[in-house]
Amino acid sequence: MSSARVDYIAPWWTYWLHQFPHVNLRFQPLDHTFKPQEENYQQSLIFLGCVAAAGLGVNLLGLAIYLSCLCCCRKDEEEEESKKSNSCCVTWAAVAAGLICCVAVGVGFYGNSETNDGVYQLTYSLYNANHTLAGVDSLVTGTMGGMQSGLNEHLSRLGEIFAARGDFVQTLQFMQQMSDNIIKQLLGLPDWEKAKVDLAAIADQTAYVEYYRWLTYLLILILDLIICLAACLGLAKQSRWLLTTMMVFGVLTLILSWASLGADMATAVGTSDFCVAPDKFLMNQTKDVISSDIVHYYLYCSQTLPNPFQQSLTVFQRSLTTMQIQIQGLLQFAVPLFPTAERDLLSIQHLLNNSEASLHQLTALLDCRGLNKDYLDALIGVCYDGVEGLLYLCLFSLLAACAFSVMLCAIPRAWRQIANRDRDYDDIDDGDPFNPQSRRITSHHSHQGNMHSFCSYSSSMGSQTSLHPPTQAVSNAPLSEYMNQSALFGGNPRYENVPLIGRGSPPPSYSPTMRATYLSMTKDQIRHFGEDFRA
Repeated sequence: MSSARVDYIAPWWTYWLHQFPHVNLRFQPLDHTFKPQEENYQQSLIFLGCVAAAGLGVNLLGLAIYLSCLCCCRKDEEEEESKKSNSCCVTWAAVAAGLICCVAVGVGFYGNSETNDGVYQLTYSLYNANHTLAGVDSLVTGTMGGMQSGLNEHLSRLGEIFAARGDFVQTLQFMQQMSDNIIKQLLGLPDWEKAKVDLAAIADQTAYVEYYRWLTYLLILILDLIICLAACLGLAKQSRWLLTTMMVFGVLTLILSWASLGADMATAVGTSDFCVAPDKFLMNQTKDVISSDIVHYYLYCSQTLPNPFQQSLTVFQRSLTTMQIQIQGLLQFAVPLFPTAERDLLSIQHLLNNSEASLHQLTALLDCRGLNKDYLDALIGVCYDGVEGLLYLCLFSLLAACAFSVMLCAIPRAWRQIANRDRDYDDIDDGDPFNPQSRRITSHHSHQGNMHSFCSYSSSMGSQTSLHPPTQAVSNAPLSEYMNQSALFGGNPRYENVPLIGRGSPPPSYSPTMRATYLSMTKDQIRHFGEDFRA
């Protein structure tokens, strides 16, 4: 199998992030080596968070200056020009903010998923490595327990049985030496129990933190999308209270975006420092627990490297083989003389067979290929998917900050435009015939007044003497009256059925029935309606 350096190559973005300046809070440059336990290195990561906080301050300051200028310059703008520019700016700002927000949310979902996949692969590899080390510890403990208790008990009873035969007793003593030799070799193996506990604790803690990180970002993404949609709805509905509420939430989301940017950037830089030289960090961390030869063997797993367990496993195998040969000889020569010894000899033979099976399993578990594969999978998960996902989350934070900054610039203009519209609407004269409110009032009072149209006179033309002038002029007859009386003049609604007497409006088009009625009127009636009635 090729070495780990060939199988694992740190991605380019980890080298790019590794080159970021590492400065402590006293502005002193530091080494870029991954040293999470040192206070200065922790301060260098905190410094990156402070840079994001400074960006937030600049952003809020720019928004404050923009709003101040907007409030101070509002009196200097011309009314017509202000309406056109405000409408155009608000429209394009809303479109830009909506598009940027949608892109940011999409990027955020992808980055959150990639980071979660990388961390899951890390924890999965840690649990696999923990399972391997736990298996090694279980085999070693079981074999040592069988040798120390079971084998010694059987050898003691056989010593009493073979007391009369010195050659058989000497064989038992030789087997005891082989058993002690096996125990000595097993004791020379590393303390896997301590390493197993550390890996399990790291995996559990990592999985716990990742779950809440993933859930937090999911809620942030949903919150950003809801705020963006609500702001667009407020602009479309021209709702001032909704725009004001979204402006407050927009400021909070802007702060949250910059905070997440600082946290993601610090995490990405720290992880990249580890990914650039992971073997060096692991060898420094395990030097007090496991020998450097063993760590080097598992990290690089090269065929050119010697197996540090080869000698112990070889001695184990030879001792077992020698003991099995001795047991076979005793079963062949001692059992015919001492039949009571057969049971203990068969028990020892069964114990040796189990120990040999454990030896084969132990040899497979101690091979570097299993743990090295878990090591490479963990590196690929963290340094490829994990760091890449963090970079996408940083991009999401920047895009979200831009989107909400544009939104916070557009909302005050939209709010002011809505206020100007309401003020202009309130300034309309109630007596204006084109005011919708005035039309509703006129429509309400028209049913109570003594108002007659030309249609009422034409319906009573049976007697010229019964025609009397109306008590008041018709003004702004409602549309319902226009349409309801259209049937009296040919049923065609395109003809005006009510003369526009006294309204100062252009002459309408008359139907043939209306014209015939007009020609049958007397001069006094024509004089009463005035010259406006003439076509």
